[in-house]
Amino acid sequence: MKNRNTKSGFSLLELLIVVAIILTISAIAIPNLLRSRMAANEASAVASLRTVNAACVNYSSSWGTGFPVSLTYLGPGKPATAIAADLVDTLVAGGTKSGYTLTYVSGAPSNGTISTYTISASPVVPGKSGSRYFFTDQTGVIRYNSGGTATMASPPLS
Repeated sequence: MKNRNTKSGFSLLELLIVVAIILTISAIAIPNLLRSRMAANEASAVASLRTVNAACVNYSSSWGTGFPVSLTYLGPGKPATAIAADLVDTLVAGGTKSGYTLTYVSGAPSNGTISTYTISASPVVPGKSGSRYFFTDQTGVIRYNSGGTATMASPPLS
């Protein structure tokens, strides 16, 4: 015969063991998730720099004034004009995307054209949104620095 007075369920010790296992798995997984997010943000920053480099070349050949005066000139516009060329999305034109701030500086105009520019990509929160800083210019070479702002003297990405 079956005893109907037995209780079913988990004991306190069994529940504590399950909670300890969940906490251990969380302690291992969360830092890996944060590193993955930083790597994704860095990859997005590099892709944004490549996009802006290509957009600057396109802008130069389309409008005949050299490179744009500011990043916003590459942003959306219908119809496309020299001050809204519709070559990059709103986030890139606004200067912040995926945890990175893009800073565009055009060179001084010479005979009505701008022949140089620089772009820096810096993490919004260093160590959390990204750990590397990036730099590029009209040459299209993307450079990086792990310890601070990247410059022309920083090593190129491979």
